[in-house]
This record gives sequence, structure tokens and C-alpha cells, in this order.
Amino acid sequence: MISEIISSRRAVYPAQYNSDPISKEEIQAILEAANWAPTHRRTEPWRFKVLQGDAKKKLAGFLAKTYKEKGENFSEVKYRKYQENPLKAACIIAICMQRDPSESIPEWEEIASTAMAVQNMWLMASTMRIGSYWGSPGVIKYMNEFFEMEDGERCLGFFYMGKYNGELPEGHRKTPISEKTTWL
Repeated sequence: MISEIISSRRAVYPAQYNSDPISKEEIQAILEAANWAPTHRRTEPWRFKVLQGDAKKKLAGFLAKTYKEKGENFSEVKYRKYQENPLKAACIIAICMQRDPSESIPEWEEIASTAMAVQNMWLMASTMRIGSYWGSPGVIKYMNEFFEMEDGERCLGFFYMGKYNGELPEGHRKTPISEKTTWL
């Protein structure tokens, strides 16, 4: 049931991934789920760039170098994460948003549609026992120096994926929905 899939979805981080590969067919199924996200005026603003193999190494190098050169409040621990986390993932998908050239809808709606596409990816990956999480590092604003981007396209983060062993913890929320809802 969909409510069980939604409530059992968890963030699974690179440190939890094992070395099992993710097939092209699995990635394609995850991306196909993304493509069915709601989209106002059918702008379908989501764009994805799939990184595997050497592309992950290049990304790790770029992230670490950019953080060292342009990042704020340098931390050696964070620098090492930029170097190591991309290599721990079986696949990384750069989450990008292509702004409607005619700006027929507010930008936030296109960002929201892209986020819904990522939620679809996350739910699909969860049903396939592929761990994932969406990370948006501070250096994300420099990704146009790494990727070829179209006019009006920007990177919103990375969807890290990897297979994992064992069970994930049970979820919880700080407050029930009743405390976040007003009935009129």
C-alpha cells in the first residue's frame, strides 16, 4: 500500500552503502518514476545527470577542490566527505531544474515540481531496496562549472544511491499531523 511505502522511506547515507552495483535498468526505473511528478502547465522542469564510475571520481575531485577554494568556514572533515562520499555511492544523480523560458509560472512551482520528481525517485528506490538521500552541498551554486547546463538550468542537489544490508530504523515525527493542521 502506498502509505506504507511513504512512511517507510528513509534517508540512507553513503557510509551505509555496500559495494553492490545498481543496474542501468534500475536507474531507468527510478528516473521513469520521476517523470510522472505533477507539473504545473506541463513545464516538466526536472533534469537529471547520472554519474557512475569515473564521473563520480571527477565529481568528488571538483567538489573537494571547489570547497577548498570557495567554501566558507573550511573544515577538514567536510573536505574529506566531499572527496569520499561520491565514491561510496553506486550512482549519483544530479538534480537540476530547467526554468521555463517564458516564465509562465513562478520559479518556486518549478522547484516544487522537481522536488516532487525526487520524492517519486526516493519512493521507487525504497521499493527496490536501494538506499538514497538528497544532499545539497554549499558548493552546489558552482555546478555550472562542472556540468554543461542549458540557459535557465540550475543544479539543486545530488541524489546519492547505493544498495545496503540490514534493515532501516523505524520512522517517527516530532509532532503528529494534528498539531500541524488547522481545520476551517
